[in-house]
Amino acid sequence: MQDIAEILQEIKRGVAEIIDFERVENLIKNYYEKGENFYVKAGFDPTAPDLHLGHTVVLSKMALLQKHGAIVQFLIGDFTAQIGDPTGKSVTRKKLDQETVLKNAKTYEEQVFKILDPKKTVIMFNSKWSNELGAAGIIELTSTFSVARMLERDDFEKRIKAGSPISICEFMYPLLQGYDSVAMKCDIEMGGTDQKFNLLMGRTLQRTYNVGKEQAVIMMPLLEGLDGVNKMSKSLGNYIGVTENANDMFAKTLSISDELMWRWYELLSTKSLGEIENLMNDVKNGKYHPKKAKEDLAYEITARYHGEEAAKAAMAEFNSVHSQNQLPTDIKEFSLKAPVWIVEALSQCELSESNSQARRDIKANAVSINQEKISDEQLKLEAGEYILQVGKRKFAKVKVE
Repeated sequence: MQDIAEILQEIKRGVAEIIDFERVENLIKNYYEKGENFYVKAGFDPTAPDLHLGHTVVLSKMALLQKHGAIVQFLIGDFTAQIGDPTGKSVTRKKLDQETVLKNAKTYEEQVFKILDPKKTVIMFNSKWSNELGAAGIIELTSTFSVARMLERDDFEKRIKAGSPISICEFMYPLLQGYDSVAMKCDIEMGGTDQKFNLLMGRTLQRTYNVGKEQAVIMMPLLEGLDGVNKMSKSLGNYIGVTENANDMFAKTLSISDELMWRWYELLSTKSLGEIENLMNDVKNGKYHPKKAKEDLAYEITARYHGEEAAKAAMAEFNSVHSQNQLPTDIKEFSLKAPVWIVEALSQCELSESNSQARRDIKANAVSINQEKISDEQLKLEAGEYILQVGKRKFAKVKVE
């Protein structure tokens, strides 16, 4: 039998907070001593079609628990997504139509099995029991929790002070998320630290509805994005999507700071804590170059989502482009009419998000034409073929006619 203490230490790795750790410990022990499986829930509202590495922090911990007896209940909140999670929001979120929700949910299903073991995973949709609740069930659910306690929630409190409206349906979201735990009879619920109020609601309602168990809660920290400051977010553009191509995934990982690298090792790598500590010491003592350690991390992440061969090719491509100053092998091509203003060319070729961003890129000395830096933002491109580049990773082949 595996050492329970070692398993629990690995489970605690990178975790922000565990509520009722004793229950987690007993679940692991029961699996190894009695062969009893336990159920771990994590909910995802399909409000966007893609997962990024920030989402995988929770998923990877769930995959670890699967190795030690967990059956993962991957909950797609197709019902609650139509309300919108108010967590961290200063305004009421727009409702999603059912067609969009189901389309995004299908994409999630395809992506999660890059991390989770499909044989130990059950995909669930909360519309199944939420629709069955009916008006009487919803009213009964609202009676289990007071308005005063709901207003203790941090983001609600801030919005009241700011004079921002809160719809009644937003009060329903944490109640419905908590009711998911009642319907699913889960033993552990997982989520980010920003979800604490909702996660605790599950414990409260399991007790209220006499489920016969009270879920433990494991909260993971929010992964800092490429900028090393803000949490990884598609809206901030500091993310790596799990479906991004191998070359971009490898190159973006190499772009993070040395300090952030160790945070990513802790939360994203499958290396043991001991291996990471040894690697940190080797880097600190000059036995191992930090760039090589970061390259190892980039290779591991890329191989996980694209396979070993694609990771090797991405590494070779990066070294070819950046170490030997060669061009990528797969540059997107565009046709523009002459003469074209360089600022507009950059935005039309999808190298800069807007004209104003293109100007900022030029001022930052980040723009090259045919591998020569430019500084003139009034430059016009006449007829000809050009290779435009912004930063180290963005390239476009432009034919101006």
